[in-house]
Amino acid sequence: MDETAAGRMKVCGLVLAAGLSSRMGDFKPLMDLNGKPVIVRTVESMLSAGVSPVTVVLGNRADEVTQVLQAAIPPEAIRIALNPDYATTDMLTSIKIGIRALPEDCAAFFLLPGDMPAVRKSTYDRIRTEMEATHAAAVFPLIQGFRRHPPLIRTDIIDEILAFAGSGGLKSFWNQYKGVVAQAPVDDPGCWLDMDTLEDYQRLAAYLKGNESESGSQLSGF
Repeated sequence: MDETAAGRMKVCGLVLAAGLSSRMGDFKPLMDLNGKPVIVRTVESMLSAGVSPVTVVLGNRADEVTQVLQAAIPPEAIRIALNPDYATTDMLTSIKIGIRALPEDCAAFFLLPGDMPAVRKSTYDRIRTEMEATHAAAVFPLIQGFRRHPPLIRTDIIDEILAFAGSGGLKSFWNQYKGVVAQAPVDDPGCWLDMDTLEDYQRLAAYLKGNESESGSQLSGF
C-alpha cells in the first residue's frame, strides 16, 4: 500500500465536471457560490482534508474551467483530464478517463461530482479511517441507510472498473463487490446536497453561508 510520510494511505481525489449542466440552465462549475466558483469550492473541500492531488475531468467549456482552477489551486495539487465526447457519453466514461489520469502512487481515491462542494473534512477523514481499518475495496458514507457521495475507492480495482461494460454505470458495478464494500455512517448534509436545479443551488448556498457564519471559516475547514 502506498503511504504518506505520516504513515497513512495515499488518498487522491477524482472530480467529475464534464457535463452540459442541462437541467440547471446555467453552467454549474463556473456559477458563483458565495464568492467562489462551484468547481473551486469542490476541489478545495478535498484538498483541505488532505486529499491530493485532485484530478478533475472536464468536457464542456474545458478551457474556461481549466483557467479558473489554475488561477485558484496550486499546480501540484490538481490534474486535468479531458472527456472530448462529453456530449454523447455517460458519467462512467468520465470516471474511466479520470482514473487513467490518477497518479501512480495513489492507493485510493475519493469520487465526487463537481457540484457537491459541501462535504465536511470530518467526513473525508471518517471514510478514510474506515478503509484503513477494514481494507475494503470501497467505503461509502452512509446517511439514514443510504449510500451517498463521496465513495473512497481502492486503486487495486481500477482494472475491473475499466473493464466494466454493463448498463447502470458504476452503481451496477458495485453489485459485483457487495462483500467487500463498507459503509461509514456520517451526519453530513454535504454528502447529498448537489446542484441539479436552481432550487438546489439556492439551498446549497444557504447551507454553506449558515455553516461558514457559525464556524467563522469555510465549511471545508471543519
